[in-house]
Amino acid sequence: MNTVLITGASGGIGKEFAYIFAKEKYNLILVARSKDKLDSLAKELKEKYKTEVNVFVSDLSNPESPQKLYEQIKNENITINVLINNAGFGDYGKFIDGDLQKYLWMINLNITALTELTGLFIKDMIQRNEGRILNVASTAAFQPMPNFAVYAATKSYVLNFTEALHYELRNTGIIVSALCPGPTTTGFKDAANIEDSKLFKSGVMDAKTVAAIGFKQFMKNKMTIIPGVRNKILAFASNTSPSRKVLVTVSNWISK
Repeated sequence: MNTVLITGASGGIGKEFAYIFAKEKYNLILVARSKDKLDSLAKELKEKYKTEVNVFVSDLSNPESPQKLYEQIKNENITINVLINNAGFGDYGKFIDGDLQKYLWMINLNITALTELTGLFIKDMIQRNEGRILNVASTAAFQPMPNFAVYAATKSYVLNFTEALHYELRNTGIIVSALCPGPTTTGFKDAANIEDSKLFKSGVMDAKTVAAIGFKQFMKNKMTIIPGVRNKILAFASNTSPSRKVLVTVSNWISK
């Protein structure tokens, strides 16, 4: 039976992916900081889907955590067939008013941990010539976003990194895809302090729908997955904007 590793699995899109993969008869490894939430989810999945679920409590913003997690899994002799790099967070507000340490934690989690986990597990996948990796980016990746500067920049990295890997590995048995959700009903909104932004006033998708679309397109080997017509239009408009100045001005208006 195949095994999927999901980071940020205690809530939101990560949790919904856990339900989907359990229903598809995968064994699961769930990773997040909250032991209570992970244990509760693992119990539910085991009882409902009769699948094997392992819980690893880890704060992936800690630079030592990705390597430690990889070694723990290797020591358990578990083969990871699918890696879902979902863990991440954002922070809303002007860069100069923000907490520099929080920005660095964000970069560590959204970029460094994702890159390291990809690098560690993809080597094992290449040896088997089999495996899948889904990196969760965002529609924020398609343009610079005032008041969301660091988060959008980290997601731009995730998108570009993932698309490059998808192309590099196109003639192998490894599939690498990027999921780019727009505003979604998860714990992200509260964590980012963005409740009053126009981003969350309309067109917000629910995490279950985003995960379902993401899973379907991921299994079809699609490189870049953008759930929702509105999000596709915004991403297309960003890519075709004739002026970066216009792009950042519109992005600023939307994020306020």
